[in-house]
Amino acid sequence: MPAFDLALLSAAFVTFFVVIDPIGVMPIFAGLTQGTSAAHRRKMAIKSVLIATIILLGFAYGGEWLLSALGVSLDAFRAAGGVLLFLLALDMIFEKRTERREDRAGKLHGEGESAPEDISVFPMAIPMLAGPGAIASIMLYMSGSGGDWATQGVVLAAMAANLIVCLVLFLAAGPLMRVMGDTVAAMITRILGVILAALAAQFIFDGIAGALLG
Repeated sequence: MPAFDLALLSAAFVTFFVVIDPIGVMPIFAGLTQGTSAAHRRKMAIKSVLIATIILLGFAYGGEWLLSALGVSLDAFRAAGGVLLFLLALDMIFEKRTERREDRAGKLHGEGESAPEDISVFPMAIPMLAGPGAIASIMLYMSGSGGDWATQGVVLAAMAANLIVCLVLFLAAGPLMRVMGDTVAAMITRILGVILAALAAQFIFDGIAGALLG
């Protein structure tokens, strides 16, 4: 395998982009930090992305050990992960995911609070950035690397690129929301949902094929 696999980088980047959904998460971040100082928004943005990175790295290198301890095969996890991603895709297409995020945001950002909330761990890092879809994706890609460090590096680079996109969008959340608007954000989220559904189906097919032919 070449040291740099552009096809893998593209596929992994698209997968992480649709499961993390930076465009869909950014409006929630803007809502949760509305009315706070620029310093607080910057702190929450950096802290959220940092915590999500640690969580995803932990599952990238410890997830396979956890599966082994539980007696779950990688093919079974691959198929189950594909089903999970497909359900997330349906949520994105029918906007259920956004509704749940807004509900979480509303509950967390309760009225009568004088001090700004620390939203970095919940709900931003978990489950909005390092959610089930992202965790399943990083484990699936890392399990398919065959222990090759170059392949793992490409996958981690794709993950890191998406988290950097999240950080940039969080830091620019206010101005971007005024420019983009709710309609454009909803349209992009639905398109990404269709792409994710196709990627999820491929994960399911791979898992079934591995279980039957392995």
